[in-house]
Amino acid sequence: MRDHTQLRVFELADEVVLLVYRASAGFPKEELFGLTSQIRRAAVSVPSNIVEGCARDSEAEYLRFLNIAFGSLRELHYQLNLSKRLGFLRNEDSLLLEPKIVETEKVLNSLIRALRDEG
Repeated sequence: MRDHTQLRVFELADEVVLLVYRASAGFPKEELFGLTSQIRRAAVSVPSNIVEGCARDSEAEYLRFLNIAFGSLRELHYQLNLSKRLGFLRNEDSLLLEPKIVETEKVLNSLIRALRDEG
């Protein structure tokens, strides 16, 4: 079993979740069960899948959960971009989130590629 707390990508994904919850707190109330909920679920899915993958015994399962995390991260990236275009996401929140998400995508993608190259 791997220790997710030792992974830089887990730390980054966890930071993204906190930033997303803070940023989405100001979204319109009518979006609470719409885009706000979708964004928060996608954000939480990223570190959750990293944690679940780390708990798996096989390398193949670990990689599968990392790929799911990457998909959720890309989904989140789109949803935040949409929120910005709709005027829900404040510019100052976007300036904090965008580079953190890009960094997380790069680190997660590097981990996935390294595991694929090993196998």
